[in-house]
Amino acid sequence: MDDLPRESPLAAVSPLDGRYAGTTDPLVPYASEAALIRARLRVEGEYLLALADHDAVACDVSESERAHIRAVLEGFDAADAALVKQIETEGTAQFDATRHDVKAVEYFLRTETPERLHPWIHFGLTSEDVNNLAHRLNAIGAVDTVLLPEIEGIREQLTAMARAHRDVPMLARTHGQPATPTTFGKELAVFAARLGRAQARVREATDSLSGKLAGASGTYAAHVAAYPDIDWQAFSAAFVEALGLEHTSLSTQVNPCDDLAALFDALAGVNSILLDLDRDIWRYVSDRYLGQESEAGETGSSTMPHKVNPIDFENSEGNLSKANADLTFLREYITTSRLQRDLSDSTVKRNVGPAFAHCLIGYRKTATGLGKVVPNEQVMREDLENTPEIIGEAVQTILRREGDTEAYERVKALTRGQRVTLADFRNLFADLDVSEAVRMELEALTPAGYTGIAAELVDELE
Repeated sequence: MDDLPRESPLAAVSPLDGRYAGTTDPLVPYASEAALIRARLRVEGEYLLALADHDAVACDVSESERAHIRAVLEGFDAADAALVKQIETEGTAQFDATRHDVKAVEYFLRTETPERLHPWIHFGLTSEDVNNLAHRLNAIGAVDTVLLPEIEGIREQLTAMARAHRDVPMLARTHGQPATPTTFGKELAVFAARLGRAQARVREATDSLSGKLAGASGTYAAHVAAYPDIDWQAFSAAFVEALGLEHTSLSTQVNPCDDLAALFDALAGVNSILLDLDRDIWRYVSDRYLGQESEAGETGSSTMPHKVNPIDFENSEGNLSKANADLTFLREYITTSRLQRDLSDSTVKRNVGPAFAHCLIGYRKTATGLGKVVPNEQVMREDLENTPEIIGEAVQTILRREGDTEAYERVKALTRGQRVTLADFRNLFADLDVSEAVRMELEALTPAGYTGIAAELVDELE
């Protein structure tokens, strides 16, 4: 195996960059090492220009230099990222190896600016001023551009399926036992509604991400030492908000990560809903309530040729479970830091990308699986017809309405733990002291017709 090219997906030690590289590719612009370098460069470049815009700071950037810096930020490419990495790890003719990732970005920006501007690059900053902003900018890009559209796509799928199958009656199960019937459309509508609310929480958490630019221990000490008359807190707030983030006014060296924790928690909430969906659909497939469209040439089992397995939902379940484990770890870890800062958070935050990647794989697999399933209405109706005891709830409720104080006990004696038929119910109805109209009302009850307003509830979806 030593001859295996290291750039081959077969050489990847993680399935995210191997088996699933094609699926996770949309996250590369936001979750890769190159993406982090680009985001850092954006912060450093925008900060240099913001200093130049302040009348009290002796940083003079000409219009042509400003245009060039903008072009460098916007045109940052793979070759630039490789050069930054070289400055960090190997060094160049101009720079010794920094062994420091943020310092390498600073030196790269020096190669694109005149020497008189070099003192103003990274002026008064600590590396975490750059990193906390860069990580959040990438998180916004990943969630807004990649993850939220996938979540919305699943919600739209569920909504369309709910409307299409709003009237299809189906046996419900509570505690795994036959219960009051529902419709397949209504059950999907529940998931669509839940997902819509969870999606809104993700959007709100993303819009609430905040950043700091306050120096080595959050006191603006270096800035104030150089320019004591400047309102650096106002400068910081304006700069951070111009990047599209809220401003964190009180921090240590690190920006307290409660905002990122809220985002990870919101994503985990989405994933929990989809895990619930995956498991329910898996069971419906197992019970043959749902059929699956098979793909030509696809193999379901290495030994049983007939099988069409619910592999998409199983794959989604595995990846979303892994995503939630990662998101829970991240949420709990990044909100703590020894004293004013320890470095452990730095390596941990590099694992946000893999957590997002497992989310993305799970979303894609759920969507693919939903596109393959088709309700088997005949099986659903047969199951209802074979479980007539489920109308017992309706019977005892109608009898209660008529003043029968033993209604529940009467139906319980007939049905609990026993197999009954509609004929058994009709024998019960014949002995009841009720009006003929009520008797006819009871005799008209059927399992398939006992779905309440399930179909109409689907219309609650927006």
